[in-house]
Amino acid sequence: MIIYYNARCSKCRETLEILEKNKCEVTFREYLKEPPTKKEFTQLLKKLNCDAFDIVRKTEPLYKERFSSKKLTNTQWIKVLCENPILIERPIVIDGVKALVGRPPILVLDFIKKKSSKRT
Repeated sequence: MIIYYNARCSKCRETLEILEKNKCEVTFREYLKEPPTKKEFTQLLKKLNCDAFDIVRKTEPLYKERFSSKKLTNTQWIKVLCENPILIERPIVIDGVKALVGRPPILVLDFIKKKSSKRT
């Protein structure tokens, strides 16, 4: 599993704890230090089955100051999020062809259970 992770985020830390307790192998993607490319982000949105705007952190000051009044296309939002990764909702857990925003973190439990039930 890959987790889009911010160590300063309590929800990221809670999600990681759930993954570790359930013995999931986790690769960290510190997306603030290593933002996704447009191609990666487009693939991520397919795995999440959503549009870019759906995972914008609308409580972020940057969003409120620069983007809240704008009507952007999905392609434009992808560009904005790649250039301003602080606006990406977190944590995001990716497992193969599926992904999930771990808000609240307890959602990750169902994600893990569905994965393990498919193996048995």
